[in-house]
Amino acid sequence: MRETSHVVIPGTYDPVTLGHLDVIRRACRLFDRVTVGVAASRSKHGVGTTFSLDERVQMIREAVVQCEIEDVEVLPFEGLLVDFCREAGAGAVVKGLRAMTDFEYELQQADLNAHLAPDLESVFVMASPTYGYLSSSIVRELASLGSSVEGLVPPCVLVRLAERYG
Repeated sequence: MRETSHVVIPGTYDPVTLGHLDVIRRACRLFDRVTVGVAASRSKHGVGTTFSLDERVQMIREAVVQCEIEDVEVLPFEGLLVDFCREAGAGAVVKGLRAMTDFEYELQQADLNAHLAPDLESVFVMASPTYGYLSSSIVRELASLGSSVEGLVPPCVLVRLAERYG
């Protein structure tokens, strides 16, 4: 058995992208149990999220099935990530990194989490070169401007974005 067998992959997932799913798939190869924690993030960037918490949870649940990623639990959470990890019984947080800007932000978050929960490890997974440029905000912007996001998100998200942005 691994030292840390259960991890949480937290995020807003507004919406989930193929880059997120790549990190989830890779974490599943490394750890016995993976929980995707979908953060409420009610005040993200001062404007809130495009999709509701329930919609984001449902999209990820559909996406892991469509992408044939097995044995992943998807749960919503509000409040501190460290509290969610304690409640879930996870020993580590997995985060994907695309660029130096991600690293600086995620290092600061990992340091704060280590202060709040010294027993909680942080594990960083480098983005696949295929998805290194990809973010939820880029997907939302492209979709809102009428551009295709096929190949950037799973089919269930394409449907939701088409409903949202027409």
